[in-house]
Amino acid sequence: MVVSAVIPCRNEARHIEDCLASIVASDFPKERLEVLVVDGQSDDGTVALIERVAAEHPWITLLHNPGRTAPRAMNLGIRAARGEVILRMDAHTTYPPEYIRRCVEGLLENEADNVGGRWVIQPKESTPLAQAVAVALAHRFGVGNAHYRLQPTAPREVDTVPYGCYRRDVFDRVGWFNEDLRRGQDMDFNLRLRAVGGRIVLLPDVYCYYHPRATWWAFTRHNFWNGIWVLTPMRFGRVAFSPRHLVPGLLVLVLVGGALVGLAWPPAGLLALAAAVGYGAAVVAASVHGAWRAGKLRLALLLPFVFASLHLAYGAGTLVGFVRVLGTRGFWRALVGRGLRPADV
Repeated sequence: MVVSAVIPCRNEARHIEDCLASIVASDFPKERLEVLVVDGQSDDGTVALIERVAAEHPWITLLHNPGRTAPRAMNLGIRAARGEVILRMDAHTTYPPEYIRRCVEGLLENEADNVGGRWVIQPKESTPLAQAVAVALAHRFGVGNAHYRLQPTAPREVDTVPYGCYRRDVFDRVGWFNEDLRRGQDMDFNLRLRAVGGRIVLLPDVYCYYHPRATWWAFTRHNFWNGIWVLTPMRFGRVAFSPRHLVPGLLVLVLVGGALVGLAWPPAGLLALAAAVGYGAAVVAASVHGAWRAGKLRLALLLPFVFASLHLAYGAGTLVGFVRVLGTRGFWRALVGRGLRPADV
């Protein structure tokens, strides 16, 4: 069985060498592995780094993606792939030697259509902010019930996994990744896969090391855009999100909306104040718990700001995304026509 690993990337000079080095160290037979790195017109030296590694390992191929976005990169890579298994990999991530082999074994053992492992959040920098971001992204208060970020103990069916390992034939049954979705295209694809009876399984003994953004601006901006794109599939009549994705948006709506309405109607202001106090208390408690669990109590002073940046930026993005969706004809046609399809179909 040949495995085709597809890696979308753009301006990943800080990460791509470590990513590829971890794949080179894989214990999966290289004669049955091809790695397609699909670059979205990087201008930071990423291409030169990929070419240097590919020159030493002929099973690594560089492809160019004029469309730049991840879903276009995935579709381009899948069309070029020769494997019976398509493994989506990420440039911000490094992988233990057994990762590819265990994904393929899990795909077969569980008779699944898509499998994936859990994230181990690991900062590349040793700064307090990078460490605090890693703690927040692995804490239930930060990410809700996103099982792949937590500590699953047994294989379980889920709505999505990061870096899916797919049977090639699912793309014949489901189609391609939606190129209109700059983010969230994996959730949208997995929704469509489940709608035709496909099984998605999270494997607890499979893991990879995700290296999050380690500057405040990059972290906040990333969360804001994640919030925007989580609702975008509604333009096509699909609800590719879970209730946890809506909580930050509701928080921002109560805080900001309540404060504004409170200028004319004081009870709304009191509601916003109560929500702020309650959220603040929860943030402090989660920060102390996360810092204690990580064995770095000094992070308790920084974590409240990281949690707030994560939730409020994502929530603000969700509200902006909702307004954008309401302004599209596709949403209203789907709503009036066959209706929106929920994420748990």
